[in-house]
Amino acid sequence: MPNQTVHDSLSFFAALYQVDQHPKLGMWLFYLTIVALSILVYKLGFAKKLPIFKSLVVYAFLLLGCTLLTFLGIFLPIGEGLVIAALILIIYKIRLHNQKKSEAQNS
Repeated sequence: MPNQTVHDSLSFFAALYQVDQHPKLGMWLFYLTIVALSILVYKLGFAKKLPIFKSLVVYAFLLLGCTLLTFLGIFLPIGEGLVIAALILIIYKIRLHNQKKSEAQNS
């Protein structure tokens, strides 16, 4: 019965990838999900044009930070928070694009 308690405590993505039953594959899939969502949020909200070396450094630290986020995300809603952040930033970018488009038409 303790295995059921662990399964009930998992976050959505950790339960989706069944990290309690298939730890190696599940953790890799979970890590890749966290990395993809983090890159998406970074690109949508914070990325600026950088030289290639500086971009590589930023992404290296992003990958390193995602390792910690993956372990925290097993029981905490890290992945879900990244999904929400990405959705908010996507909505913001769409509204910003529409506003700039309407301003260009009015001018």
